[in-house]
Amino acid sequence: MNLVVNGDAESGAGGTADPVAEVRGWRVAQGAPALIAYSLGGGYPTASDPGPARRGSRFFSGGNSARTALVQDIPLPGTGPTGRRAVDAGRVRYTLSAWLGGYAGQEDGARLSVEFRDAKGTPVALSVLGPVGAGDRQGRTGLVERTAEAAVPPTARSARLLLVFTRSGGGTSNDGYADALSLTLSADGGHR
Repeated sequence: MNLVVNGDAESGAGGTADPVAEVRGWRVAQGAPALIAYSLGGGYPTASDPGPARRGSRFFSGGNSARTALVQDIPLPGTGPTGRRAVDAGRVRYTLSAWLGGYAGQEDGARLSVEFRDAKGTPVALSVLGPVGAGDRQGRTGLVERTAEAAVPPTARSARLLLVFTRSGGGTSNDGYADALSLTLSADGGHR
């Protein structure tokens, strides 16, 4: 089960290149993101550009801010096969995945990180995906999948997601893009 709320930019206001003040499930920590429809055109990624095979109607972008940051805090399960006892015994793994990209030959980009925290909120592990540069996209507008997998660190009780869009060139548009953000947990069963 994907623990990320609105990791596909489908919920809430948006659909144009205009920045939004709020993003359902996320706290806007900096800048003003846009939730852009794949049907918008005008150089933005379309349904025929590289990206998730099963994409919805919209994706995240950095809006028109030089740096845009979204934060989501996710409590980890307390019980069950991926609960606290299994985490502390080293029997739970996580997979973080995202489709990240940008516009043509520009280096504007998006980065997704997950920071696992203990009960006091102290960081105990960090994993970062992206950014995906123009070379990774072969100079095309679109998104490329990035994933990371590892053991959930013992004592972890929550995960903080940070989605950052950075404009690296000129212009007013922050053309870092992201879609299909996912954080899943699996019971290891002691096989590793």
